[in-house]
Amino acid sequence: MSGLRVVPAFRHGRERLYVCREDGSNVAWYDRETGRVNLLAEDSGQDVLDTLKPFLTGPVTVGPPPVPTPAELARLTLHPDDDLAPNRPGEALLVALERDPGPARRLRPDPRRRALAAEQTVGGALDGLEGAGWHTLHSVPLPGGDRVHHLLIGPGGLFAVHALYARKTRVLVAGPMVTLGRREAEPLLRRLRADADRASYALTAEVRPLLALLGPAEVTVTAEPRGVRILADTELAGLARLGGVLKPADVEALHGMARDRNTWGRV
Repeated sequence: MSGLRVVPAFRHGRERLYVCREDGSNVAWYDRETGRVNLLAEDSGQDVLDTLKPFLTGPVTVGPPPVPTPAELARLTLHPDDDLAPNRPGEALLVALERDPGPARRLRPDPRRRALAAEQTVGGALDGLEGAGWHTLHSVPLPGGDRVHHLLIGPGGLFAVHALYARKTRVLVAGPMVTLGRREAEPLLRRLRADADRASYALTAEVRPLLALLGPAEVTVTAEPRGVRILADTELAGLARLGGVLKPADVEALHGMARDRNTWGRV
């Protein structure tokens, strides 16, 4: 076989190198992260390896593509309009700002833009956990107009993450009340627990609330909040060390269930 060429592409955040014929049809693909060359034509193995040789970064396994799991098959049959996985961090706010950007000049900054900055920063940090076996869904809609900013699913369990802009601001947590600087205290943790409970009901699995603070100057907790984890955005990477709660197959199954918009219509 001759005339093979390598075409790079990204799928689900991972780089793949596709080996294509002159007519554009695929013969194989190389996944650098797993070190596997997946052959679509068994008799082309040596030609494929010769073509990929400049791109191989270590030992590789060669064979046919793995059989899809039930969770993967379910995702393949999910209608694009019902799939929440493509949502960007802050998806709902991005859409709202596109529809109504507000006046060009304001006396005070648009609070939606600060909220968006929080969701984008926190969402980016959570997306960085993917290599450790975690999945994150952003802007998960709940009936009544509410939403979970980020739903994190991985070896350490499930978390309903709420992103809060607190840049260079002192944060006081007293029971369910959260105070930012000199603003009036709000029962934010009560709302977070309620959202996590709704997510638990939808997924029939325990979902724990997590408050992620963007850039706080200082965080004071007068009493340990019941059932709510509080982290600064710079501490979110530490979640990768959590484990022992869900097996990889359970993570995939719950992710497949959670990304279906119809899952959330009954909470």
